[in-house]
Amino acid sequence: MKTIYVLNGPNLNLLGQREPEIYGRETLADVEASCARVAAGAGMEIRFLQSNHEGALVDWIHEARQAAAGIVINPAAFTHSSVAILDALNAFEGPVIEVHISNVHRREPFRHRSYVSLRADGVIAGCGVEGYELALKRIATLLG
Repeated sequence: MKTIYVLNGPNLNLLGQREPEIYGRETLADVEASCARVAAGAGMEIRFLQSNHEGALVDWIHEARQAAAGIVINPAAFTHSSVAILDALNAFEGPVIEVHISNVHRREPFRHRSYVSLRADGVIAGCGVEGYELALKRIATLLG
């Protein structure tokens, strides 16, 4: 069974509580449960992780090089600032799908720039937490 890492960046632990008018009312546990269902339906399993620390995300991407067939990543605020995450993703050989719950292109100008997009095989933004499910379906397609 193929393992997909689903990585979540800073403040996503507050999903459902923080700015629900932007991010919705679903919690990160809700997202994990829906991802597990979609992955199982596609014959995959997930490793679902969240950290507020850039280095932890980099370490998990390094780990994924040996343990995962693909990565779904919502880098959150690190999207716009982390060359370290980009460099780690560049060392990963499988497909990478970048997810954003909100439409970052309708928000503040600084959110329009993504370092992660320079590596991502696809970007899903503005679909709410359903974007994670779409990302997993796309990974399944790319892995064939």
